[in-house]
Amino acid sequence: MDLPVMPPVKPMLAKSVARIPPDMQYEAKWDGFRAIVFRDGTEVELGSRTGKSLTRYFPELVEALKGRLPERCVVDGEIVVAREGRLDFDALSERIHPAASRVRTLAERTPASFVAFDLLALADESLVDLPLTDRRALLTRALAGVTAPVHLAPATTDIDVARQWFEQYEGAGLDGVIAKPPTLRYRQDERAMFKIKHERTADVVVAGYRFHKSGPVVGSLLLGLYDDRGTLQHVGVCAAFAMKRRAELVEELEPLRLADVEGHPWAAWSDESAHETARLPGAPSRWSGKKDLSWVPVRPERVAEVAYDHMENGARFRHTARFRRWRPDRAPESCTYAQLEEPVRYDLAEVLGSPA
Repeated sequence: MDLPVMPPVKPMLAKSVARIPPDMQYEAKWDGFRAIVFRDGTEVELGSRTGKSLTRYFPELVEALKGRLPERCVVDGEIVVAREGRLDFDALSERIHPAASRVRTLAERTPASFVAFDLLALADESLVDLPLTDRRALLTRALAGVTAPVHLAPATTDIDVARQWFEQYEGAGLDGVIAKPPTLRYRQDERAMFKIKHERTADVVVAGYRFHKSGPVVGSLLLGLYDDRGTLQHVGVCAAFAMKRRAELVEELEPLRLADVEGHPWAAWSDESAHETARLPGAPSRWSGKKDLSWVPVRPERVAEVAYDHMENGARFRHTARFRRWRPDRAPESCTYAQLEEPVRYDLAEVLGSPA
């Protein structure tokens, strides 16, 4: 492979802001795996955000990119998997598997798509020093008439359209909106763009915690919600605390601390088979590797208000939640899934302008 921009490339990033800023180019924020695609004739490489290769996990996408991208190019975009008209991050995560036979099976069962939103090189020319408006124009021409599973990400300079996308696209599983300065050059590994994500709050039961890697202070709180059968399901964690606050949380939760997990709603957490029928902390996965997943059980009697962006498959927080405050006025059993706001469904095909 011999391209004007060679791997590894660390993608340009975005910083969070509360509102959609004016005078920008706006795009949807995709909920997938960020990927830089390098194509030089028959050679295709999929580079991840960390610089590691994703190529072996998406053989069907490699073949599709060979037939749909320019002969020699470097394209920034997102690998996604769609089910029933919306993005499915869980199905996408399953694609990262060490067994080649499993990779082949999943390539047929849950084929991936690639959404292109930036062009870093074309033929023998590097485009990273061109302004975004020029790169976007070249990308639009290069992908004119492209067909699924490769897509050109919709973009607009109309802030009212961006606001409409922010409200509608969540129903298709998207994360929010990205705002990019029109004159922006491509700046690797810098937060030079802006992301605007949905934020909601929920009252959750704190049913345990993990220690911080630095010592006997809280690293993360384990959060739960009751389902319609009255079962406390593990829905995620909140983990961003100042060190002083981490120590205070240990003291605050000490009266509720249990000597062992017996009698706790998540007592079966160490039984791998139990995770098949319930959401429990410490679920084994290829992501956790040899990481210590043990945790300290507490009586599920304290309620906290947390902020979150959206739910994954309506079952758990997609990202780490953010602690807001204790809610002594709320009874734990009132913390159910029913309180969560459900976005109005929106077909992903409408976002992409073609069959998903």
